Amino acid sequence: MEALRLSFMVILVMATSVQSQGGLKAGFYSSSCPGAEAIVRSTVESHFKKDPTVAAGLLRLHFHDCFVQGCDGSVLIAGSSAERSALPNLGLRGFEVIDDAKTQLEASCPGVVSCADILALAARDSVDLSDGPSWQVPTGRRDGRVSSSQGLNLPSPLDSVTVQRQKFAAKGLDDHDLVTLVGAHTIGQTDCQFFRYRLYNFTTTGNADPSISQSFLAQLQTLCPKDGDGTKRVALDIDSQNKFDVSFFKNVRDGKGVLESDQRLWEDAATRNIVQNYAGTIRGLLGFRFDFEFPKAMIKMSSIEVKTGSDGEIRKICSKFN
Repeated sequence: MEALRLSFMVILVMATSVQSQGGLKAGFYSSSCPGAEAIVRSTVESHFKKDPTVAAGLLRLHFHDCFVQGCDGSVLIAGSSAERSALPNLGLRGFEVIDDAKTQLEASCPGVVSCADILALAARDSVDLSDGPSWQVPTGRRDGRVSSSQGLNLPSPLDSVTVQRQKFAAKGLDDHDLVTLVGAHTIGQTDCQFFRYRLYNFTTTGNADPSISQSFLAQLQTLCPKDGDGTKRVALDIDSQNKFDVSFFKNVRDGKGVLESDQRLWEDAATRNIVQNYAGTIRGLLGFRFDFEFPKAMIKMSSIEVKTGSDGEIRKICSKFN
């Protein structure tokens, strides 16, 4: 009986930690805009049906927002000196989905739901629609009033594990969060120009990056010829690019990481151990572990430097300040 009571308490504590995070809480709009989450979900779903790759775009949009000035919707502001005009953000997509959801929410509950919360909810719905896990998103973020293209310290495909670790640690995220969140690349895409250097002259003697498996190297060279189109899109998880699963980690283990920063996770002892745990050998069991860990890491990331209460504003249009 005592063991039963103890396990119930553990479940209760876990549920409570999901309910409230960094001044946010699940169900924040339950009385002020009861249909908010359903509106975001149906909007994401309608865009996803036309183009499943938009899911990865929305997930990346939320990630890039949170890593600069916290999860405050600053990445959505349009303008030549705004955050989204900075070089690392030029490939971001999914803005039209957020704008579409915002238009509907303003018609339903004017001035209530923040753009920052729409981003967090859209990221969750994107994972769920891609056969990944779903989770309760703590909401209550407010939109920031600053968006600058200067001084962005976003993770880069060229980063070593040491540099990746530093960038994540600066946001309160540890090695486990790093590997888990990079697992979002299971539905991601990138341009040939961001990894082609690994295929042809990586060692400056004309050889490819030795960490790429030989069979996979030939596959990538076919997809991205030496003088081909640098903007051609390639899946980061070639085995199942539209399915949110552990295939990405198996690829990193097998020397099939497309981005250098992803493949390097296998070369560091600490991050390799986490990749190995997710990749595993028993597909169902290990997939379940990633499904359990990813929502926890997302809730943690989605709480970075959030603005709540009377901070910031609730934008009427996501791409411009009130």
